[in-house]
Amino acid sequence: MFPAMSLFDHVNLVYGAISEFCTATSCPDMTGPGQRTYLWFDEKGKKTKVAAPQYIDYVMTFIQKTISDETIFPTKYANEFPVSFESIVRKIVRLLYHVVAHLYAAHFKEVLLLGLHSHLNLTFAHLMALHHRFTLIDPKETDILEDLEMALGLNQEAVEAANNNEERDRSEDSRSQSTEDTCGDNKS
Repeated sequence: MFPAMSLFDHVNLVYGAISEFCTATSCPDMTGPGQRTYLWFDEKGKKTKVAAPQYIDYVMTFIQKTISDETIFPTKYANEFPVSFESIVRKIVRLLYHVVAHLYAAHFKEVLLLGLHSHLNLTFAHLMALHHRFTLIDPKETDILEDLEMALGLNQEAVEAANNNEERDRSEDSRSQSTEDTCGDNKS
């Protein structure tokens, strides 16, 4: 399964649990941390300011429609992905990031009360891992949750350090295996 599809499901799940607290009255704008405001681009490319629940509904509808489109996400072996696939995935991941940023900024209290903070943190970790692996979101967008990334150990340096540790461990395992093979050969 494509990771963006799984992220969509998890973000949708967390948002669904707190959606009764995210209303046009409580969230008249789609905001993230630091009073970052997200605007929706309509079909004509016009920026539109909408309430958070409307923005999130647009996001979820767009993503559901997109991932269900066989011409964009082919499920048959012989079908090819479109040339625009990467830009579509970038948009999906960026929009999911906006929803997650809103959940942290406007609804973390409700997320905590419902005991969903671990799930939200894990979803954020997966989102950022995907971003760091493929550089899917503009750094100007991700800077607003940089402190959270650092607190959760998800910053690029932590990812690189983890990758280096994995490589070192594999290298040590290879040397151990090689030594064991050599020792085994000497005993024969």
